[in-house]
Amino acid sequence: MALELIGGTVVETLIGELIKAILDEGKKAAEFQSVFDRLQSTLISIGPTIQEIERLNKESDRSKETEQLVRMLKEGKELIQKCSKVTWWHYHKKWKYSNKLLDLDESLLRFFQVDMAVQGFRDIKEIRLGQRDPYHFKLGPCQAPDPPSLTVGLDIPLQELKMRLFRDDASVIVVSAPGGCGKTTLAKMLCHDHQVKENFKNNIFYVTVSKAFNLNAIVQSLFQHNGHGVPDFQNDEDAVNQLEQLLKQIAPAPTLLVLDDVWSGSESLLDNFVFEMPKYKILVTSRFEFPRFGSTYKLPLLKDEDAMTLFRSSAFQQDGRSYMPDEDLVEKIVEGCKGFPLALRVVGRSLCGQPAEAWESRVLTWSNGQSIFSSDSDLLLCLQSSLDALADKGILKECFMDLGSFPEDQKIPATALIDMWEELYKLHTGGVFAINNLQELSFRNLLTLVDARKDESDVDGCYNDTYVMLHDLLRELAIYQSSQEPIEQRKRLIVDLSGGKVPNWWTQANQQHFGARLLSISTDELFSSSWCNIQTPEVEALILNFQSKENYTLPEFMKQMEKLKVLVLTNNGPSPAQLINFSVLGSLPSLKRIRLEQVRIPPLCNTTAEFKNLEKISLVMCKISEALSNRSIQISNLFPNLVELNIDYCNDLVELLEGLCDLVELKKLSISNCPKLSALPKGIGKLGNLDVLRLRDCVKLSGLPDSIGRLRKLSILDISGCLQIKEIPKQMGELCNLRKIHMRECWSLCKSELPASVMNLVGLKKVICDTETAKLWEPFEYHLKNLRISVPEENINLNWL
Repeated sequence: MALELIGGTVVETLIGELIKAILDEGKKAAEFQSVFDRLQSTLISIGPTIQEIERLNKESDRSKETEQLVRMLKEGKELIQKCSKVTWWHYHKKWKYSNKLLDLDESLLRFFQVDMAVQGFRDIKEIRLGQRDPYHFKLGPCQAPDPPSLTVGLDIPLQELKMRLFRDDASVIVVSAPGGCGKTTLAKMLCHDHQVKENFKNNIFYVTVSKAFNLNAIVQSLFQHNGHGVPDFQNDEDAVNQLEQLLKQIAPAPTLLVLDDVWSGSESLLDNFVFEMPKYKILVTSRFEFPRFGSTYKLPLLKDEDAMTLFRSSAFQQDGRSYMPDEDLVEKIVEGCKGFPLALRVVGRSLCGQPAEAWESRVLTWSNGQSIFSSDSDLLLCLQSSLDALADKGILKECFMDLGSFPEDQKIPATALIDMWEELYKLHTGGVFAINNLQELSFRNLLTLVDARKDESDVDGCYNDTYVMLHDLLRELAIYQSSQEPIEQRKRLIVDLSGGKVPNWWTQANQQHFGARLLSISTDELFSSSWCNIQTPEVEALILNFQSKENYTLPEFMKQMEKLKVLVLTNNGPSPAQLINFSVLGSLPSLKRIRLEQVRIPPLCNTTAEFKNLEKISLVMCKISEALSNRSIQISNLFPNLVELNIDYCNDLVELLEGLCDLVELKKLSISNCPKLSALPKGIGKLGNLDVLRLRDCVKLSGLPDSIGRLRKLSILDISGCLQIKEIPKQMGELCNLRKIHMRECWSLCKSELPASVMNLVGLKKVICDTETAKLWEPFEYHLKNLRISVPEENINLNWL
């Protein structure tokens, strides 16, 4: 079986010979059997990867990449032959050669985990420099995420699932288990398994479906995954028909479609993806079973040993300084979790570092004999006890419950949470306390914190690339916690109108008065935009989640929200939607922060509103060219007190209006990932209070205006990823308060020199750059005594996918 995986090239032949040597000599040297088994497992696992590397090396004429591996394999064969000659009474030699075998195993793993990763980074960099065809790397929207670093008890389920997957008679496989048992983790492991990747190659599609799924959006992502153009679908039937044609183009190559988190009642959705084609497989993960679709794999709960391992990884600190309870007490806690992975992690984390009384109290609360998994509601009650540990953590429990205001299976932007919490809980610290709360909740395994920054060495208060992922069950827990009071008295009111479902009280909302401070309303394409006149005068934060590719009308009832301070509006549809009734925002006297994602903003010249108290605007993936189409617009009259402006991934932004320079209160200006932006306003120097200027990854930005020297309060400048900036204006030496510069990947700038005036930047303390850019600063290090040049390690971060 092992030898069938190997064959063909020199490296593959050597691996085959090494495995054969292990099998042959292992019979003679039983003393080394456990080490032999470990080495054999490593060799088999790297086999498919070797085949792919050898194939790519042939295409790119890079045979030298594997010379080091060839040498290791030859030495390994000689080492195994020596082991066969060691007699059982030579303990010293046995110890010596066992360590050499372990060193060989570690060297092989390091070669693939480190050396190959370095080669992969070089390949990606060559793509950006135009030296390599980018289509060698197809990272589409349906790429399977990496599984967690620690996976326990899933090795056997993975092997069993692979056996079902490779059977000819299995076209649809449903992995079923209660929420939080590891179904999604198992699906990710399967997609990244060597044998599975070798069989399906680039035709592995991973889609998270969720309860409120959008068929058109799913099909569009499947088209985008391998670089196909996305057609306009007339309706769902047309989308399914065109998907079938796409899959037939891929055939007869094996294809795997993973549909993660499919809910009960979604049989009709599954029907849309089932096609009679050879070598086409569908894997479904769900809390529910779908007998009509044939094979169901019931993911078992963890066995006692695995449950203990997972619990200990969360409950005990690695340094051993936390309280270590009696083994009997630990076994009772683990037994109470019934092998449920999520409960083991969350309960373990809540007890980590706690005194003996906390452990004993937890056991007593479970001593009534009730099963933790008798129903999902029982599990919620169990997890609720983990939240009780947050009672003495200030507002941490409130912050966790706020997370239920966002849709399931969506990345929650950390910046949106910062805006909410700074106003709701008076955390005016530039996001520091808010991020600390997220980290604390992450440590307790109550959420997953995802950081997609390329460089994690410096934050400088910028969290645009930081997101929160919340497990479905934990989201349900947050909503459950928030709904314990009568609806009129709740602190947060969470309304889901998706799927045409309307709660009974919604139709009578005109006569009810609600005291919530946070209001969240989620809708989808079935929503008619017919709002009721809900009475929520106490609301300070409004979250509007919707799915639309055409129009979205802001509700009229917002006019009554005189205390509203924060608006977070997010379109989860496939394309930006036109924002209707935009002028309603001008009637909100307390509004301070607006975050808009994936919407078309109407021309600002059409509104008579004045946002007198607005301090922060964040625009993400928005179409803003219409809003700025009138050059005569007086932006300073619309936003007289604007302090922070963030524009991210706005693809139609070509230039900024000169009137932007009249926003004299502006302290932070961040424009990132806007590929068409070519120039800044010449009068940008009028922004005399500007403290932070970020221009990250604006690849067509050709330079900085000469007036930048008048920004005397500027302390942070970020031009990383601005590929076309060829020179720095000499006026930059006038920035007397500049203390930090980010300038990685400014490749055109590397062809010139810095102006001599940078010697006047006596307050400059740090420049974050790459190796090439660092050379520009070498002539000035002697004159700038406080300057430190920082070249962080290259980080290939795919968390943004």
